Amino acid sequence: MKEYQSLAHTRWDCKYHVVFIPKKRKKKIFGVLRRHLGAIFRELAKHKEVEVVEGHLMLDHVHIAALGGSRFYRPL
Repeated sequence: MKEYQSLAHTRWDCKYHVVFIPKKRKKKIFGVLRRHLGAIFRELAKHKEVEVVEGHLMLDHVHIAALGGSRFYRPL
């Protein structure tokens, strides 16, 4: 069974899939920054109070799977 996060009157399971792609997919610049990006994205997630579950650094883009709180969810 899934483990849901909860507050007094709500329960949620919010998952986000974020893809970061630099402009024109400049592989040369991205290659130099690649070794620092993991720490940078984790620090940004910590600042936003989001847990990074999984991340993949590709040559020209980044995939991040994150768990966020209900305050980031915006119903239509």
